[in-house]
Amino acid sequence: MRRIVVNAELSPATHTGSAAGGVGHSIAHESAHKHVQGTAEYVDDLPLMPGTLFVATGQSSKPHARIRALDLSAVKSAPGVIDVIVQGDIPGKVDVAPVYAGDPLLAGDVVEFIGQPIFAVAATSFVEAQRAALLAKIDYEELPAQLTVEDSLAAQSFVLPQHQLLLGDPEANIESAPHQLSGEIYVRGQEHFYLEGQISEARLTEDGGIHVISSSQHPTELQKLVAEVLAIPFHLVVAEVRRMGGGFGGKESQAAPLACIAALFAQRNRRPVRYRMPRRDDMIQTGKRHDFLNRWKAGFDSDGKLLGVDMLLAGKCGFSPDLSEGIVDRAMFHADNAYFLNNARILGLRCKTHTVSNTAFRGFGGPKGMMAIETLLEDIARALGKDPLDVRKANLYQPGTDETPYGQKIEQHVLPELIERLEKSSDYRARRVAITEFNNTHRTLKKGIALTPVKFGISFTAKHLNQAGALLQIYTDGSLLINHGGTEMGQGLYTKIQQIVASAFGVSVHRVMVSSTRTDKVPNTSPTAASSGTDLNGMAAKDACDKIKADLIVFACEHFKITAEQIQFNNDVVVLGEQELAFPAFIKLAYLNRVALSATGHYRTPKIFYDRATAKGQPFLYFANGAAVSEVTLDCLTGEYKVERVDILHDVGKSLNPAIDIGQIEGGFIQGMGWLTTEELLWDEKGRIISNSPANYKIPTAFDVPDIFNVELFDEPNLENTIHLSKAVGEPPLMLAISVWAALRDACSSTTNYQFSPRLDTPATPERVYWALQECIAFNQPGESKALVTRGAI
Repeated sequence: MRRIVVNAELSPATHTGSAAGGVGHSIAHESAHKHVQGTAEYVDDLPLMPGTLFVATGQSSKPHARIRALDLSAVKSAPGVIDVIVQGDIPGKVDVAPVYAGDPLLAGDVVEFIGQPIFAVAATSFVEAQRAALLAKIDYEELPAQLTVEDSLAAQSFVLPQHQLLLGDPEANIESAPHQLSGEIYVRGQEHFYLEGQISEARLTEDGGIHVISSSQHPTELQKLVAEVLAIPFHLVVAEVRRMGGGFGGKESQAAPLACIAALFAQRNRRPVRYRMPRRDDMIQTGKRHDFLNRWKAGFDSDGKLLGVDMLLAGKCGFSPDLSEGIVDRAMFHADNAYFLNNARILGLRCKTHTVSNTAFRGFGGPKGMMAIETLLEDIARALGKDPLDVRKANLYQPGTDETPYGQKIEQHVLPELIERLEKSSDYRARRVAITEFNNTHRTLKKGIALTPVKFGISFTAKHLNQAGALLQIYTDGSLLINHGGTEMGQGLYTKIQQIVASAFGVSVHRVMVSSTRTDKVPNTSPTAASSGTDLNGMAAKDACDKIKADLIVFACEHFKITAEQIQFNNDVVVLGEQELAFPAFIKLAYLNRVALSATGHYRTPKIFYDRATAKGQPFLYFANGAAVSEVTLDCLTGEYKVERVDILHDVGKSLNPAIDIGQIEGGFIQGMGWLTTEELLWDEKGRIISNSPANYKIPTAFDVPDIFNVELFDEPNLENTIHLSKAVGEPPLMLAISVWAALRDACSSTTNYQFSPRLDTPATPERVYWALQECIAFNQPGESKALVTRGAI
């Protein structure tokens, strides 16, 4: 594997103070050595407290049914069972939905998906709880079930009202355009498949409260829902998260039910409770990335430039809203990706199905919207006999053509230069010629190449979530402790916060400790999601630093009779005019003179707003950008393929930590490649998920990583006043993997001399690629029957 890294060491002089390992330096993840040594503690690593109970749930075996009778006598008498609860045993609020109602902690009279929890068991061991849960006798009256997006559309059944974006007059411009096209693509969802499954532990406190330790991206939501379920005040609940073994959005809303059930058992039995989902239960009971059915019609000119686009984006939401309003909104906001649509109508539908309620996943709907426009541009290129890259470049946002369908203007035009640079550094044009020659001389092996861009909006689309808090404490030995509302799931947030604080005071990062995220330290926190963890919490931490630093400077001016301009914090030393003090000595002096050495910080994202009634506004503070070139080789006889080479140029503004950013880009790309190629979510005709274990759900492995994998950072500061002019890097890289799907489609198209783009729904498994190739064969033989092609559809 080759790796190109630019800007690996930013000059410390560009930041507040010179600090060893501070902002701009490529330092290791703060827990990297613990991960390697096995000493990093996750929830299930914590020592068991005496008397700990373990939880399992009894689940519905029907997708939609009324419960006529529920016999739990055998469950209650099973070995090791201490307690069993049903919905009627919940003392407070039954619904634990994150936004809109619809998610009962335990089902009542009606179940709405296979796997929905009906009752919960607490036993003295994990195995005993699991065995007992299987002993229930349930009598159902089956009800009609909608299991697919098509079922929902036919019944006009939705979990929330539709929403529409409108720019100009798309219908008239499509009709008057020199060329028109229509089409659709079905983009399947994705299982989070985090290394650490869903888990929570609840412990009773002496004042009747609950301490919940969880693997969650949203501690404040845990605190709120646990308190509401138990009918106690929020201040009696402390939710704590030290780290997660991966989250990817799957622990934003889905962790709450485990915490609530564990807390309920702890309150009832006055014993500690641990609720860990086995992998199979996790894959059955928790939501995934939404399936999307995307349809469009478009008008364009002979250069491939869009004149009008009409899109429908239908998301498979499951039985309840969960976070689907925001997810489908973000799909709509990203249905333009990097392109000026000129005149556009984008309709978003939130389809109700009797399947598990789908939820957040890295990209939060954005990837699904992008797939619609990228498929359309590919089709336009083939219809006009052009290289898809040229059609993409012709439609890029440029000054003067820079209004999105939701009314936000693009202010930083990064992509034209970024794409031009990547096109040259990757030798795209020469490789395109070589690939065409290869394909002309090889019958069974075909190569494909594609360059696709990403423009991803950064901010929560729910405005109130764009805020964060932090608590900073400096001790008299010169060590610093920072607590903030963000959670660490392996993405390096704690490391970046550590660097931000170190740079603020010009001290070594080793002086700074980031403590577990706790709701009794920083209240009312937003989830760590939407790629905003560092943007929000980094600025809140800096605000706390600035407050203490301002007091220290006032003290130093008075004590040493100097001006503020004569004071510098650098390299663990405080320069005070003509003299210097080591940072610990200066802090101890400040303490002896009664200077406050703790402060809270707060940040709220400026400028953002969105008027849902007019569907116009500025929902994002800025956009993160990137582009990737992928090359593949496929076997036309089997549909099998290999990703040979990937070149990425990605925009992270002024990188806070280039090593971590590159790691996030690499990991995000591979995860996105899995979503689009190997990770196939499947249900049977009765609504039971088939892909429920590692045996039948295939995430990428080390063998899938391309042999040549080049990653470069596009070094251009953010125009917005973000933390040290950096940009978010969590979600945008996932969508760079669209280039792999496009390269596979390109290889298929080569069998028609690039005159035709076959339908290639995702994930583009070898089987789907094979049927796309059959569609190409049918195109080459127009007189032949196309009956076989239908097997490649949804």
